[in-house]
Amino acid sequence: MLNTPSPSGYEAPVQDVVREYSAQFADKVDTDFHGNVIASVNSGGNVRVMMAGHCDQIGLLVTQVDEMGFIRCQTIGGWDPVQLVGQKMSIWTKDGDIPAVISRKPIHLLTDAERKAAIQLKDLWLDIGAKDQAEAKKLVQVGDPVTLQLGMQRMQNNLAFGPKMDDTTGLWVVIEAARRYGKLSDKNCAAFAVSTVQEEIGLRGAKTSAYGIDPHIGIAVDVTHATDCPTIDRGERGEVYLGRGPVIYRGPNMNPKVVARLIEVAEGNDIPYQIAALGKAAPNDSNAIQTTRGGVAAGLVAIPNRYMHSAVETISLDDIDHAATLLAKFLHSVQDDDDFRPGM
Repeated sequence: MLNTPSPSGYEAPVQDVVREYSAQFADKVDTDFHGNVIASVNSGGNVRVMMAGHCDQIGLLVTQVDEMGFIRCQTIGGWDPVQLVGQKMSIWTKDGDIPAVISRKPIHLLTDAERKAAIQLKDLWLDIGAKDQAEAKKLVQVGDPVTLQLGMQRMQNNLAFGPKMDDTTGLWVVIEAARRYGKLSDKNCAAFAVSTVQEEIGLRGAKTSAYGIDPHIGIAVDVTHATDCPTIDRGERGEVYLGRGPVIYRGPNMNPKVVARLIEVAEGNDIPYQIAALGKAAPNDSNAIQTTRGGVAAGLVAIPNRYMHSAVETISLDDIDHAATLLAKFLHSVQDDDDFRPGM
């Protein structure tokens, strides 16, 4: 999945990967008209539990091929333009991947005012090596999506970095949790692992897929900011460390009984976990899931991630393994007579 492009609205290639893999263990794999892929395990269970990991990534979108053959873009999702300067990029055309670089005027040629100004996307361009506009237009069309060059590299202490850890890690967790749950002989609840689309542009896939599934319980798995690095205020952001387990969130977006059950399951199975707080509506799929139809008992399990929305998003492979175990055990714990209504 990390090697397959999936900018918001252009998720079809990675969804093919999800479908093919999920078909090996799921009772059924469906794709809705929005593009969400839903892998179900024990789909006849009385209590429906949805797990959501979004498959889309931030990217760029070609808006112009200029007279010299250079390419201008707009953003898909939230970018800090500083992260783009000097990056190796891929333009995903109908005929495949076109390598590109993205840059700006060299520092030697910047005026004093330009050096002091914040970098803006309008000051950057893509270069594919075309000799002129005609050659570039034979290869690239307006509306083609663009990503950072994809891939993953491993680091010390079982860490790994690369683009689109947000939210390939969460997607891997929900699919793997469903696979592990499916291996159990005494399954009770119906589990729906959903590869949601278009989270980065407004939680759109979670809205449509949750409406279709109509779950009783819905848990989103996304990344969260790790605070174990310089310049981040842990007094403001909380204590979130790579390698210390998935993060279970508390706050108004999270059903207190779902939170309590996740903690109970983690402690009962010696699964390392961390606690974090969020006092507002979450900026991820748990937000959309919670307010679907008549309301859903929502939870948020997060993967610590350093350097989010960059080419070097860094996560712990141990954390995603523990997160998958946590959710599989949570699914196994859900019984027909459980009441997840707050205060009941």
